[in-house]
Amino acid sequence: MKYFFLIVILAAVVVAGSCCQNVKSTQKEQAKPEPVTNIKPVISTEAATEDEPLLLLDDEPLLLLDDEPGEDLSSAPMADNSRCFVCHVNYMQEKIAVTHARQNMGCAHCHGESDEHIADESWASGGNGTAPDIMYPREKINPFCMGCHTKDKIDTEQHKPLFADIEEKFCTDCHGEHRLTNRKCKWK
Repeated sequence: MKYFFLIVILAAVVVAGSCCQNVKSTQKEQAKPEPVTNIKPVISTEAATEDEPLLLLDDEPLLLLDDEPGEDLSSAPMADNSRCFVCHVNYMQEKIAVTHARQNMGCAHCHGESDEHIADESWASGGNGTAPDIMYPREKINPFCMGCHTKDKIDTEQHKPLFADIEEKFCTDCHGEHRLTNRKCKWK
């Protein structure tokens, strides 16, 4: 009787072990997917317009376009706009943003640190969001830009229309696509 309980426990362990082996042996081995070898590129022209060319992956990024041959930009300080690019990825290769970043002038230089704007994700659920610290209505664009780019520095033939009719022509009309065309929220 003393060994009876030990034999029952040992028998239970053996039976349980053999059941597990049977389950493993009856399972089917999963089929491994075959690698895709011939992928044909699909280009859709539905979204592209004449004003907005297709984005091709083999296009040279704008960050590299202004490099002079032999010019070493690796040691030049460059603005870190990564906090902004999380949502505003469209400005990563926008010419005016890239040009200023190369001069170590980031988004915060013009728009302030905008911590509340960055932290507020309410716009994603239909909320109003928080505006950046500094925004520029059209009539304030030229005075702000000309704070750094003074008339004596930019008084060239191509800028004559700007100075002739300063109320109708704005720096961002020619320099970059820096205005959001489709804003998804109205500021609080």
